[in-house]
Amino acid sequence: MCGRFSFSPNEIIIEERFDLEIEEGIYTPRYNCAPTQNLAVISNNDPYRLSFYRWGLVPFWAKDLSIGNKMINAKSETILEKSSFKAPFKRRRCLVPADGFYEWKKEKEGKVPVRILMKDESLFGMAGIWDTWKGEDGVLVNSFAIITTHPNELMESIHNRMPVIIHKENEDEWLRGDNINYLTEFLRPYPSEFMKAYAVSTLVNSPRNDTPEVLKNVE
Repeated sequence: MCGRFSFSPNEIIIEERFDLEIEEGIYTPRYNCAPTQNLAVISNNDPYRLSFYRWGLVPFWAKDLSIGNKMINAKSETILEKSSFKAPFKRRRCLVPADGFYEWKKEKEGKVPVRILMKDESLFGMAGIWDTWKGEDGVLVNSFAIITTHPNELMESIHNRMPVIIHKENEDEWLRGDNINYLTEFLRPYPSEFMKAYAVSTLVNSPRNDTPEVLKNVE
């Protein structure tokens, strides 16, 4: 699964990397993004603007928001089989921008938190799907899930799943394309030769710790 990530560059880097505009005052660097929080996404509905959706997909037909707590990820292998994910995959896709994500590696002494990122420490977009839910009070809530796949060689020793990372040259097609069979070809592990990983402190275990110290290499 993918249950925590970071997105902390300055606004200029984000705008240049994803060719979009960020409205003044809406972006804050995040070092420990967690489920149920409102987080940055780039949606096919508004691809030239950084939007903020709740992490944990809440289908439009859900009775309440709590279902989203169990739907932070969508498995690529079954995404077209699950009713909650099938329609969003076909019509409501997004990129979840990040500069790293976290997983917990099982060691003899316990679970060790690890940060995974690009070797050049550049930004990347994780594959996401989204939906809009309407509460009884009429308030609309946009929410998303991150699509996961089996691990690449780097991730195999850390965890049995990893987020799908869309290659930069495929990002426009991911957001705007309508050939579903072709889009499923994007749901593969990102090549491990372009990635690296290092251990971080247990500060990341609590979402309340959302400071640059969370990113620190403790190896």
